[in-house]
Amino acid sequence: MNTIRLPASAWAQVWRRTLVVAILSALASVALSEIVMQILSQGMNLAGAIAAAILPILLGGPMLLYFQIQSAKLRDANRRLETLASTDSLTNCLNRRAFTGRVGKCLSQASGSGALLVIDADNFKSVNDRFGHDRGDEVLQMVAEAIRQSVRDTDLVGRIGGEEFGVYLPGAGFESAHHAAERIRAAVNALFVTSDGLVQRLSVSIGGAVCAGEVSFAELFRVADRRLYSAKNGGRNRVKLGGSIDDAAVARLASGLAER
Repeated sequence: MNTIRLPASAWAQVWRRTLVVAILSALASVALSEIVMQILSQGMNLAGAIAAAILPILLGGPMLLYFQIQSAKLRDANRRLETLASTDSLTNCLNRRAFTGRVGKCLSQASGSGALLVIDADNFKSVNDRFGHDRGDEVLQMVAEAIRQSVRDTDLVGRIGGEEFGVYLPGAGFESAHHAAERIRAAVNALFVTSDGLVQRLSVSIGGAVCAGEVSFAELFRVADRRLYSAKNGGRNRVKLGGSIDDAAVARLASGLAER
């Protein structure tokens, strides 16, 4: 069984707080008990009843408040750690692991409804070569923000590679997915990177796959990624979108039917 290892300073703080609370509780108990005994020696009158009612609150209230505060701090720390573990530090998008997991969960619950877009920044190497890697990082941040501004709050946006992003559109059909992809393409294409008189317009290529029945993330990504490379080879700054069945598979299926 794994144990939580705390640094010496943390253990010192734990013991110090525990000792202080224990001493204060003991002193409060002695003082209040003395008061109660004096009251109750005269019988359970109104004053005794009030004392008996408030004694547990006075003794237990501060400790309960303390532990509730500590519990709230722990929950907040866990939420922060979860966010850090699932977020790409440069772009504030989901990282690849978190994006893959959440899309996979959506696919398992949505009965084949939704679309995956795979987005790649065009000519990104030339951006790094011309403007430097620091400006390259800024470009990735600009692209990420353009993507977020072009989709719904319910859509998932992740950075899945160096200059590659993924967007999952829950419940989207072909038309809405195509509109979203074009909004992203146009938003990025309106951006420029400049430095020392050099100017370069940004663009992205987008490949997409719309779910056609039950499909895994790996299958959906494979098809969308293949369409991305088709968009790259077709001249960049364009969208290639289709169903979750690979275009090559569709062609083979059509050829097989024609031969029958």
